[in-house]
Amino acid sequence: MPTRADLNKSPTDVAAMFDDVARRYDLMNDLMTAGQVRLWRRAVTRAINPAPGELICDLAAGTGTSSRPLADAGAVPFPTDLSLGMLSTGRARYPDLSFVAGDGLALPYRDASFDAVTISYGLRNVQDTRAALAELLRVTRPGGRVVIAEFSTPVWGPFRKTYDWYLQHVLPAFESASTNAPAYDYLVESILAWPDQPTLAGLMLEAGWRRVQWKNLTGGIVAIHRGWAP
Repeated sequence: MPTRADLNKSPTDVAAMFDDVARRYDLMNDLMTAGQVRLWRRAVTRAINPAPGELICDLAAGTGTSSRPLADAGAVPFPTDLSLGMLSTGRARYPDLSFVAGDGLALPYRDASFDAVTISYGLRNVQDTRAALAELLRVTRPGGRVVIAEFSTPVWGPFRKTYDWYLQHVLPAFESASTNAPAYDYLVESILAWPDQPTLAGLMLEAGWRRVQWKNLTGGIVAIHRGWAP
Protein backbone atom coordinates (compact mmCIF):
# COMPACT_ATOMS: atom_id res chain seq x y z
CA MET A 1 0.00 0.00 0.00
CA PRO A 2 1.40 3.45 -0.87
CA THR A 3 2.17 5.96 1.84
CA ARG A 4 1.56 9.70 1.75
CA ALA A 5 5.23 10.23 0.96
CA ASP A 6 5.01 7.88 -2.02
CA LEU A 7 2.53 10.14 -3.81
CA ASN A 8 5.22 12.78 -4.31
CA LYS A 9 3.00 15.43 -5.88
CA SER A 10 3.66 19.13 -5.45
CA PRO A 11 0.72 21.53 -5.09
CA THR A 12 1.40 22.68 -8.66
CA ASP A 13 1.27 19.07 -9.93
CA VAL A 14 -2.04 18.42 -8.17
CA ALA A 15 -3.56 21.67 -9.43
CA ALA A 16 -2.50 20.86 -12.98
CA MET A 17 -4.15 17.43 -12.78
CA PHE A 18 -7.42 18.97 -11.70
CA ASP A 19 -7.13 21.67 -14.36
CA ASP A 20 -7.09 18.90 -16.97
CA VAL A 21 -10.20 17.11 -15.66
CA ALA A 22 -12.24 20.16 -14.63
CA ARG A 23 -14.90 20.03 -17.35
CA ARG A 24 -15.78 16.37 -16.71
CA TYR A 25 -14.98 16.25 -13.01
CA ASP A 26 -18.54 16.21 -11.66
CA LEU A 27 -19.71 13.72 -14.30
CA MET A 28 -16.86 11.35 -13.48
CA ASN A 29 -17.63 11.61 -9.77
CA ASP A 30 -21.20 10.53 -10.46
CA LEU A 31 -20.07 7.60 -12.60
CA MET A 32 -17.34 6.37 -10.26
CA THR A 33 -19.59 6.43 -7.19
CA ALA A 34 -22.74 5.18 -8.95
CA GLY A 35 -24.46 8.39 -7.89
CA GLN A 36 -23.59 8.00 -4.19
CA VAL A 37 -21.65 11.26 -4.27
CA ARG A 38 -24.95 13.15 -4.48
CA LEU A 39 -26.16 11.55 -1.24
CA TRP A 40 -22.80 12.31 0.37
CA ARG A 41 -23.05 15.97 -0.68
CA ARG A 42 -26.47 16.29 0.92
CA ALA A 43 -25.11 14.72 4.13
CA VAL A 44 -22.26 17.25 4.17
CA THR A 45 -24.68 20.15 3.74
CA ARG A 46 -26.75 18.85 6.65
CA ALA A 47 -23.59 18.54 8.78
CA ILE A 48 -22.60 22.13 7.97
CA ASN A 49 -26.16 23.29 8.73
CA PRO A 50 -25.69 26.61 6.92
CA ALA A 51 -27.67 29.54 8.28
CA PRO A 52 -28.65 32.72 6.42
CA GLY A 53 -25.86 35.26 6.45
CA GLU A 54 -23.14 32.90 7.67
CA LEU A 55 -19.75 33.18 6.01
CA ILE A 56 -18.42 29.77 4.96
CA CYS A 57 -15.05 28.89 3.46
CA ASP A 58 -15.52 25.94 1.12
CA LEU A 59 -11.96 24.77 0.50
CA ALA A 60 -11.18 22.50 -2.47
CA ALA A 61 -14.57 23.55 -3.80
CA GLY A 62 -13.59 22.80 -7.38
CA THR A 63 -16.43 23.74 -9.71
CA GLY A 64 -18.62 24.99 -6.86
CA THR A 65 -20.97 22.00 -6.68
CA SER A 66 -20.50 21.84 -2.91
CA SER A 67 -20.98 25.60 -2.48
CA ARG A 68 -24.25 25.86 -4.41
CA PRO A 69 -26.50 24.39 -1.66
CA LEU A 70 -24.80 26.59 0.95
CA ALA A 71 -25.73 29.69 -1.04
CA ASP A 72 -29.23 28.35 -1.66
CA ALA A 73 -29.65 28.08 2.14
CA GLY A 74 -28.86 31.78 2.49
CA ALA A 75 -25.24 31.46 3.63
CA VAL A 76 -22.37 33.27 1.88
CA PRO A 77 -19.89 30.63 0.67
CA PHE A 78 -16.43 31.39 -0.63
CA PRO A 79 -15.57 28.45 -2.92
CA THR A 80 -11.78 28.29 -2.76
CA ASP A 81 -9.46 26.09 -4.82
CA LEU A 82 -5.88 25.90 -6.04
CA SER A 83 -6.92 24.73 -9.53
CA LEU A 84 -7.57 27.65 -11.85
CA GLY A 85 -9.19 25.27 -14.33
CA MET A 86 -11.72 24.18 -11.73
CA LEU A 87 -12.42 27.79 -10.75
CA SER A 88 -12.90 28.82 -14.37
CA THR A 89 -15.41 26.02 -14.93
CA GLY A 90 -17.18 26.91 -11.68
CA ARG A 91 -17.47 30.61 -12.51
CA ALA A 92 -19.09 29.73 -15.84
CA ARG A 93 -21.64 27.47 -14.12
CA TYR A 94 -22.36 29.60 -11.05
CA PRO A 95 -21.55 33.23 -11.85
CA ASP A 96 -23.25 34.39 -8.65
CA LEU A 97 -20.71 32.60 -6.41
CA SER A 98 -17.51 34.30 -5.23
CA PHE A 99 -14.78 31.91 -6.38
CA VAL A 100 -11.33 32.48 -4.88
CA ALA A 101 -7.95 31.04 -5.86
CA GLY A 102 -6.23 29.84 -2.70
CA ASP A 103 -3.75 27.36 -1.28
CA GLY A 104 -4.96 25.26 1.66
CA LEU A 105 -1.67 25.89 3.44
CA ALA A 106 -1.84 29.69 3.08
CA LEU A 107 -5.46 30.78 2.73
CA PRO A 108 -6.00 34.35 1.48
CA TYR A 109 -8.26 35.24 4.42
CA ARG A 110 -7.83 37.07 7.71
CA ASP A 111 -7.90 35.33 11.07
CA ALA A 112 -11.36 34.40 12.40
CA SER A 113 -13.11 35.32 9.13
CA PHE A 114 -15.63 32.48 8.89
CA ASP A 115 -18.51 31.00 10.85
CA ALA A 116 -17.75 27.62 9.29
CA VAL A 117 -15.09 26.01 7.11
CA THR A 118 -15.46 22.86 5.07
CA ILE A 119 -13.49 20.69 2.68
CA SER A 120 -14.79 17.70 0.73
CA TYR A 121 -12.45 15.11 -0.81
CA GLY A 122 -9.59 17.58 -0.93
CA LEU A 123 -7.75 17.33 2.38
CA ARG A 124 -5.79 14.30 1.21
CA ASN A 125 -4.50 16.39 -1.72
CA VAL A 126 -2.78 18.88 0.59
CA GLN A 127 0.83 18.00 1.29
CA ASP A 128 0.73 18.71 5.03
CA THR A 129 -2.54 17.58 6.62
CA ARG A 130 -1.78 18.99 10.08
CA ALA A 131 -0.80 22.36 8.65
CA ALA A 132 -3.98 22.49 6.53
CA LEU A 133 -6.14 21.70 9.56
CA ALA A 134 -4.38 24.44 11.52
CA GLU A 135 -4.85 26.89 8.65
CA LEU A 136 -8.58 26.13 8.55
CA LEU A 137 -8.71 26.77 12.28
CA ARG A 138 -6.89 30.09 11.85
CA VAL A 139 -9.61 31.48 9.57
CA THR A 140 -12.50 30.20 11.76
CA ARG A 141 -14.05 32.44 14.39
CA PRO A 142 -14.07 31.19 18.02
CA GLY A 143 -16.95 28.75 18.39
CA GLY A 144 -17.11 28.19 14.64
CA ARG A 145 -17.09 24.74 13.07
CA VAL A 146 -15.31 22.60 10.53
CA VAL A 147 -16.85 19.85 8.41
CA ILE A 148 -14.55 17.49 6.52
CA ALA A 149 -15.79 14.87 4.07
CA GLU A 150 -13.16 12.45 2.88
CA PHE A 151 -12.83 8.93 1.57
CA SER A 152 -12.05 6.72 4.53
CA THR A 153 -11.83 3.13 5.77
CA PRO A 154 -14.85 0.78 5.64
CA VAL A 155 -15.50 -0.55 9.13
CA TRP A 156 -16.59 -4.11 8.21
CA GLY A 157 -13.67 -6.36 7.22
CA PRO A 158 -15.25 -8.20 4.24
CA PHE A 159 -16.67 -4.97 2.85
CA ARG A 160 -13.26 -3.32 3.26
CA LYS A 161 -11.65 -6.07 1.16
CA THR A 162 -14.29 -5.65 -1.55
CA TYR A 163 -13.77 -1.89 -1.54
CA ASP A 164 -9.99 -2.24 -1.83
CA TRP A 165 -10.52 -4.59 -4.78
CA TYR A 166 -12.82 -2.03 -6.41
CA LEU A 167 -10.26 0.73 -5.94
CA GLN A 168 -7.44 -1.27 -7.45
CA HIS A 169 -9.25 -3.14 -10.24
CA VAL A 170 -12.49 -1.40 -11.19
CA LEU A 171 -11.77 2.29 -10.64
CA PRO A 172 -8.74 2.25 -12.97
CA ALA A 173 -11.11 1.28 -15.79
CA PHE A 174 -12.45 4.82 -15.67
CA GLU A 175 -9.08 6.00 -16.95
CA SER A 176 -10.20 5.04 -20.44
CA ALA A 177 -13.02 7.60 -20.18
CA SER A 178 -10.69 10.28 -18.90
CA THR A 179 -8.44 12.70 -20.73
CA ASN A 180 -5.93 12.43 -17.88
CA ALA A 181 -5.28 8.85 -16.72
CA PRO A 182 -2.57 9.84 -14.19
CA ALA A 183 -5.15 11.90 -12.30
CA TYR A 184 -7.20 8.76 -11.65
CA ASP A 185 -4.11 6.74 -10.74
CA TYR A 186 -3.39 9.43 -8.16
CA LEU A 187 -6.98 9.25 -6.92
CA VAL A 188 -6.64 5.55 -6.10
CA GLU A 189 -3.20 5.96 -4.51
CA SER A 190 -4.27 8.90 -2.35
CA ILE A 191 -7.37 7.08 -1.06
CA LEU A 192 -5.37 3.97 -0.16
CA ALA A 193 -2.78 6.06 1.66
CA TRP A 194 -5.26 8.15 3.63
CA PRO A 195 -5.53 7.63 7.43
CA ASP A 196 -8.58 5.99 8.97
CA GLN A 197 -11.30 7.78 10.93
CA PRO A 198 -9.70 7.77 14.42
CA THR A 199 -6.35 8.85 13.01
CA LEU A 200 -7.84 11.84 11.20
CA ALA A 201 -9.76 12.76 14.35
CA GLY A 202 -6.46 12.71 16.24
CA LEU A 203 -4.85 15.01 13.68
CA MET A 204 -7.74 17.44 14.08
CA LEU A 205 -7.28 17.50 17.84
CA GLU A 206 -3.54 18.06 17.43
CA ALA A 207 -4.29 21.02 15.15
CA GLY A 208 -6.42 22.59 17.88
CA TRP A 209 -9.97 21.62 16.97
CA ARG A 210 -12.23 20.56 19.84
CA ARG A 211 -15.21 18.21 20.31
CA VAL A 212 -14.12 16.23 17.25
CA GLN A 213 -16.50 13.54 16.05
CA TRP A 214 -17.19 11.61 12.87
CA LYS A 215 -20.01 9.85 11.06
CA ASN A 216 -19.53 7.06 8.53
CA LEU A 217 -21.36 7.05 5.21
CA THR A 218 -21.83 3.96 3.03
CA GLY A 219 -20.16 1.72 5.59
CA GLY A 220 -17.14 3.99 6.01
CA ILE A 221 -16.25 4.51 2.34
CA VAL A 222 -16.69 8.16 3.25
CA ALA A 223 -16.54 9.74 6.70
CA ILE A 224 -17.72 13.18 7.76
CA HIS A 225 -15.56 14.64 10.54
CA ARG A 226 -16.71 17.66 12.52
CA GLY A 227 -15.00 19.87 15.06
CA TRP A 228 -15.32 23.24 16.74
CA ALA A 229 -12.91 26.11 17.22
CA PRO A 230 -12.10 26.89 20.87
